[in-house]
Amino acid sequence: MNAFIELLQNLVVLFSSLLSVAVSLVEVILPWLPLLAWIAFWTLAVNWVTAFDVIRRGGWIGILLLMFATVLVWGAVAPPVAGHHEIFSLKVDNYPGKFFYVTTLTCIAFLCGSAQMNGFAHGLVRFDNTDEEPVAN
Repeated sequence: MNAFIELLQNLVVLFSSLLSVAVSLVEVILPWLPLLAWIAFWTLAVNWVTAFDVIRRGGWIGILLLMFATVLVWGAVAPPVAGHHEIFSLKVDNYPGKFFYVTTLTCIAFLCGSAQMNGFAHGLVRFDNTDEEPVAN
């Protein structure tokens, strides 16, 4: 009977430790969740073969205009609390800091597209580039 109680106590300690590890893992991952969602979206949800064709035919102008508008709106709506951003230990004003962030997010999106087009997510994504309806057998 004593061994049974000791086993139950050890199981309680084990589950308590597993819960503590899970909470610590969530605390580490939670701040990075928006960036992980950004990467997952641009890697798995965008057909980069079609998007690259559009970008090559002049869509890059629209991307630059969207980036510019994003910097202007984000800079006006959410100025930094300290009056400046600290990027790589440099004090950067509001709009140049937002320009850096928007450019970084855009580059990450293009890197995700490059990875998808090189076959990184080949088993996870499948885009049919045909306009025909599938035929039921």
